Amino acid sequence: MPTLKEKLGARIKYLRKELGYSQEKLAENIDMDIPNLSNIERGKRFMTAETLEKIASALRTTERDLFDFSQDYPQQYAKSDIHKMLETMDEKEFEFFRNILISYQNFREK
Repeated sequence: MPTLKEKLGARIKYLRKELGYSQEKLAENIDMDIPNLSNIERGKRFMTAETLEKIASALRTTERDLFDFSQDYPQQYAKSDIHKMLETMDEKEFEFFRNILISYQNFREK
């Protein structure tokens, strides 16, 4: 089971990616070096209340929302990753992927 630090770090990473921010951009916005932010996102390091406030502000959310672990974030990450892949596929790749999904759907219906 993930620790509080790991859940909070995953939540910060999720919100950062939802805004399209790189670690570099968020770190710059909160006046933190990238390795420290990376450690926070991986649940290796906790932060001060002041840093928590800066992160919430930079991510356009509240401190309370940073602690909302009610959603399934691994699934959200996967959906976001798939969406990004779909946007960069050429026609041939897209058709190949579509055929895989159709085959899977047909398999499930049997």
